[in-house]
Amino acid sequence: MAHGDSRAELCRVGASLFARGYVHASAGNISARTDSGYLITPTDACLGFLDPAQLAFVDKAGVQQSGDRASKTLTLHRAIYAADPAARCVIHTHSTHLVALTLAGVWSAVDVLPPITPYFVMKVGHVPLVAYRRPGDPEVAQTVVTLIAAGRQGGTPIRAVLLDRLGPVCWHETPAAAMAVLEELEETARLWLMSNPKPLPLSEPQLAELRTRFGAAW
Repeated sequence: MAHGDSRAELCRVGASLFARGYVHASAGNISARTDSGYLITPTDACLGFLDPAQLAFVDKAGVQQSGDRASKTLTLHRAIYAADPAARCVIHTHSTHLVALTLAGVWSAVDVLPPITPYFVMKVGHVPLVAYRRPGDPEVAQTVVTLIAAGRQGGTPIRAVLLDRLGPVCWHETPAAAMAVLEELEETARLWLMSNPKPLPLSEPQLAELRTRFGAAW
């Protein structure tokens, strides 16, 4: 995707997330990998009102070349791109139900949510919890890299993590695909939090069928 197209797409995704309440105020950030580096939203920018010309462009060495000052989570985004060559877009939000999930208590540190719906299993997969660190802490990047490597080694590659008290980080091959992962993850958190009693996870035979029929990485 050309720079101009990538800029327009990041702005479109940001506006869509903002309009539907997935982000608020200046929380959250989006980036895209390009052939020559990375585009990322500026620090403290509102994703609902992004200007394509103001997106930060950072070269492959991590040096900013143009645009407003890059988001403080640039280190995390670049680490994800380095750890997962298929990733072309990274989205981080402070989505309400996912942040609430970390406050109420996740299902487990390995899987923040149980496999309660087939589309969560197929479209999202395993989502580990990353212990709280301040926003922009470079240690988070190394933790996420370790989790990506562990998922790949275990045959269940991940495409999202949940930062304690700070929300999800999702990545995929396109901005639209990364946004779809975020949407499914947030919706599953909402279903889990509003259900009382809590639903049972899908059974092992049901999970096996999703693996066989749809290639689910669970």
